[in-house]
Amino acid sequence: MFRPLLRSLALVLGLATLAGPAKAFDEAQTRDIEAIVRDYLVRNPEVLLEALEALETKRAASAEAERRQTIETARSQIQGTPEGTALGNPDGDVTITEFFDYNCGYCKRAASDMAVLLETDPNLRVVLKEIPVLGPPSEAAARVSLAFREVAPERYGVFQKALLATRGPVDEARAFAVAAENGVEAERLRPLLQGAAVQAALSESGSLSMALGINGTPSYVVGDELVAGAVGADVLAQKVANVRACGKATC
Repeated sequence: MFRPLLRSLALVLGLATLAGPAKAFDEAQTRDIEAIVRDYLVRNPEVLLEALEALETKRAASAEAERRQTIETARSQIQGTPEGTALGNPDGDVTITEFFDYNCGYCKRAASDMAVLLETDPNLRVVLKEIPVLGPPSEAAARVSLAFREVAPERYGVFQKALLATRGPVDEARAFAVAAENGVEAERLRPLLQGAAVQAALSESGSLSMALGINGTPSYVVGDELVAGAVGADVLAQKVANVRACGKATC
């Protein structure tokens, strides 16, 4: 597996020693140079680690740049939500978009972080994107949730908070029960579960999560950054403050 790497390094080192134009090496010269390079790498293996670390750094920087461009290009979709369903101040100067799954334990624990932010920041707007990545029960619950949002948008935030606070698994039955507790019976929701609005919301959130490279929940978009994981209220609050100060999540 190292032979192609050795050939490449040999060529680079060999060319670096030539005073004139690049020349082709014959088979014997190539073997000699490969032996020199191999011997050098065996004696200095840290060079390979440095090269791999540099490659990973370059790839990470490229991925981050692409993600920031995606956020800018798709900002209207990322921050979009049906009227009346944004949490906090609907005209807030900064929007946090949270991608979550009702069966995600980290999402359940992180719900208190969002509550703190909403209580302490009167100019914050929060958008919820449902990405049921944890199997059929999560998708069934999300469909009920999005149907509830369609029927009673002004109560969606209360419903979402209550369902996310469920101890143990969340499935369709549990979602229907929480909907009933919030004034919407299952009979009103069932016809909407496979409807166009619910399907469109799931498709949009799924497409956005793929485009952003989201591989876990909760994940947040704040300003120009994707913030992965339950990082806590303090970290999110600082990101929001940075957006206000310099227009970026990290100043």
